[in-house]
Amino acid sequence: MNIIIIEDEKPAARLLQRKVEKLGLNVSTMLHSVEESLDWFQNNPHPDLIFLDIQLSDGLSFEIFEAIDIKSAIIFTTAYDEYALRAFKLNSIDYLLKPIDEDDLEVAVKKFKMRTQTNSGSNLSLDFEMIKQMLVNPVDKSYKKRFTVKVGQQLKLIPVDEVECFYSENKGTYLHTVDNRDYLLDGTLEQLENDLDPKDFFRVSRKFIIPMKGIKEIQVHTNSRLKIILSTYTEDEVIVARERVNDFKEWIG
Repeated sequence: MNIIIIEDEKPAARLLQRKVEKLGLNVSTMLHSVEESLDWFQNNPHPDLIFLDIQLSDGLSFEIFEAIDIKSAIIFTTAYDEYALRAFKLNSIDYLLKPIDEDDLEVAVKKFKMRTQTNSGSNLSLDFEMIKQMLVNPVDKSYKKRFTVKVGQQLKLIPVDEVECFYSENKGTYLHTVDNRDYLLDGTLEQLENDLDPKDFFRVSRKFIIPMKGIKEIQVHTNSRLKIILSTYTEDEVIVARERVNDFKEWIG
């Protein structure tokens, strides 16, 4: 089985390669830009499976498929919101949200193998066109304006503007406010991501989601990472995961 990865962040590409190969598969090639990918596809047999990032350093990966008729199976690796990409599953195309969870990766690979075994292909060009249109003209969605938390025997409403960060700790999910208070929430950070406006909130790591306006200072940290200083939250360091740094820089503009 011939597998390639198209990902502009080389550390993220190598990490994904290691995770894929732990599942017993071999990644033959890693490509890092639209231009490099176009050249490769014009001079090599097309692979069985492509792990594909949507946004590359020199453009959207859709440009590759507009120029070359590629019939390979695709598993997207993307930071785009799960809600906006729900149509992927309707067309038997899988996707993995960054940072990529190994269990989710294993499920995606199993789906690919099942599709291969049953020879149930799909109209790839139609899928790409539909997904591209969804990204250009995303479906309208309302996001949470407030959160309900329990304080003793009472319920308290916290407007989203008063949130300094969300974090996970000891299998719990917490909301930290600008007045330095912490409240336990129902659900997980993954579920929260779907309820928050991605223009205002960003998941910097597995542990933290932060709002744009909560950032007091950004510092260069070890291993090409970034450290975020918030106004009142000081319990743990808020570090932007290395594989999320480029997306974070783009988010803050």
